[in-house]
Amino acid sequence: MPELRRVAVNGVELNVALDGQGPPVLLLHGFPHTWQLWQDVMAGLSDRHTVIAPDLRGLGASSRAESGYDAATLADDAAALLEQLGVHDAAVAGIDAGTPPAFLLAMRRPDLVQRLVVMESLLGRLPGAEDFLSDGAPWWFGFHSVPHLAEEVLRGNEARYVDWFLTTGTLGEGVPPHIRDAFVHAYSGSEALRCAFSYYRALPQSAAQVERTVAQGRLTVPTMTVGSHPVGAALEYQLRPVADDLTGRTIEDCGHIIPLHRPQALLDLLRPFLAGERVT
Repeated sequence: MPELRRVAVNGVELNVALDGQGPPVLLLHGFPHTWQLWQDVMAGLSDRHTVIAPDLRGLGASSRAESGYDAATLADDAAALLEQLGVHDAAVAGIDAGTPPAFLLAMRRPDLVQRLVVMESLLGRLPGAEDFLSDGAPWWFGFHSVPHLAEEVLRGNEARYVDWFLTTGTLGEGVPPHIRDAFVHAYSGSEALRCAFSYYRALPQSAAQVERTVAQGRLTVPTMTVGSHPVGAALEYQLRPVADDLTGRTIEDCGHIIPLHRPQALLDLLRPFLAGERVT
């Protein structure tokens, strides 16, 4: 079982799961997840890597910050976490809401990020995702973005709401009961919901940060995009014009929550990529 540790960084305390030995890998989850999203992936990497999986700012057992849910601040959280753990460089993987901060960290600190893996997300308004967005953004983006509304509407119905995302994100298969219960607990209550929806309310700010960063330079670290359903190859298309070394892969018959739905297929991509081998 991973060791759980509380680490003070950038004005907040993060709940961090650590496991294994070897070259470090930092894993950044999304919504509505906690570090436990990566449970199977951590088990599959810990024989070769030191795996670091925090609950992001405001989420899970990390402290409920009043602000700082934009991608740049979250990237600063990640950099400070690695520094506090004595890590001088690491591979970084992000999914969903963890993707923009992982990307900004690699862009701004290529000395710190050896390799980058980004999954099932978009990077702001960068070109390339027009087909995915042809019918508009997913409905919950607007719902979550209205200040105070979603947390008031959903209070008392958190389990049903989280279940919808977990079922949809695994193409109807669902996730193990103990993971489901941990996620429901993590996203229950007005404060937990406020922090979660703050990520969506910061999306315009995060998008502007991504655009400014891309205008100032290129993504130089070796990068792999992993898509499934529904994002598919949209993230790869966004990164093609700005990345020097990009591998794009999709996992078939897989929902949005790749690390829980198809962990072995993801590990089959991660292991060689993290080792610097060609991914097929």
